[in-house]
Amino acid sequence: MRPLTEDELRSAFVNASADELRLVTLPHDFVLTDWDHLDFLAWRDPRTRGRGYLIAEIDGEPAGIVLRGAEGSSHARAALCNLCHTMQPADQVTMYTARKAGEAGVHGDSVGTYICADLSCHENVRLAPPLAPNEVRASVDMKIDGTRRRTEAFVGRVLETAGVPR
Repeated sequence: MRPLTEDELRSAFVNASADELRLVTLPHDFVLTDWDHLDFLAWRDPRTRGRGYLIAEIDGEPAGIVLRGAEGSSHARAALCNLCHTMQPADQVTMYTARKAGEAGVHGDSVGTYICADLSCHENVRLAPPLAPNEVRASVDMKIDGTRRRTEAFVGRVLETAGVPR
């Protein structure tokens, strides 16, 4: 990702009201962000339970979405994150929803998917097990590319509204 200033980050949100933008709490280590190694930026709001944020580049421009995590817990033992395809204990994967951008969001339309509860997908795909003697690093690189593509597709679904440039 290209580096973003705080103002650029706030203006990138496509499904946030002016009041929501004022409440956005940046990651505590935002000034230390290593942008060269990020495919997307995602974090939980430390002040608001269940709220998260995700910024991805869509067609070369940053697009951010406000996420709302579901309350409660699953009775399943394990769950799969739909972004990073990492199998986690069920309490570490949450259904996140995002209000659609534009007029559709005003009318209450939203999209959702299961995501790692702490929004750590970017790191999770990079935690590769040791390579077997006949294994190549390309499998991890493919996981990283797949996570980026699925993340951009999810943000794209939020943008699929008349009048929102893509």
